[in-house]
Amino acid sequence: MESAVITGSSTGIGWGCVKVLTGKGLRVFGSVRKQADADRLSKEFGKNFTPLLFDVTDASAVKRGADQVAAALGNDTLSGLVNNAGIAVAGPLLYLDVDEFRNQLEVNLTGQLIVTQAFAPLLGADPSRHGDKGRVVNITSVGGRNANPFMGPYNASKFGFEGFSESLRRELMLFGIDVIVVAPGAVATPIWDKADRIDTARYDNTPYRASMAAIKKYMLDLGRKGLPPEKIGETVWKALTLKHPKVHYTVSPNGMQDFITGNLPKRTVDNIIAGRLGLKRR
Repeated sequence: MESAVITGSSTGIGWGCVKVLTGKGLRVFGSVRKQADADRLSKEFGKNFTPLLFDVTDASAVKRGADQVAAALGNDTLSGLVNNAGIAVAGPLLYLDVDEFRNQLEVNLTGQLIVTQAFAPLLGADPSRHGDKGRVVNITSVGGRNANPFMGPYNASKFGFEGFSESLRRELMLFGIDVIVVAPGAVATPIWDKADRIDTARYDNTPYRASMAAIKKYMLDLGRKGLPPEKIGETVWKALTLKHPKVHYTVSPNGMQDFITGNLPKRTVDNIIAGRLGLKRR
């Protein structure tokens, strides 16, 4: 049976990937941070799902998770690793707590390296394993190519993850392991509920008070119109199974907006965004 590891599987995109891949008959090992989530997902997805308890920033716990998967696989290779776990930190860069910025990068970049190093031998970097070489699918974001105001920490991590993925893809050619990026746009996930709980009051005494309220409303509206997480799961399935997958898939409900922000001159896009959020100098 083909198998995959998916990090951050308790909700959202990770949950959608688990649902699709187990439905296709894959054996899925999904990382969660809480035993309650492990129990819930095991009940929901049945025998094709095995929970792994770890935080991606905890190298020792990740190693224990990799050992658990290795024992389950025997001498076979792991078919896929889906690096999905992540967080979103928001706030104006001039006033952001630097520790929050560090945490953003620790989870969304350093954590991905920890996981990739731990599971790469199972994908086929260890030549003693039998079977086809596995693939790495990295979940970035359309925010890895176009950055919004007040999402600087998150955008920095996703721009970085795009570069990380390109370097990794070229390095892993030595082992025959492919690396594919899936970049979602707005997806209807609990991350938007968390956005609603972001405390913007601490920025009330800054010049960004009104603009912060505007971007919060925009992000909440965007999320409510987002794609179902299973849509991302279907793309991950293609990335793992197509004979000749593309190196980069964008999955977004806002194709025209993504085209505009990706193709208009940057100064033009700057002025459009600044106008919407009240960021133009008076």
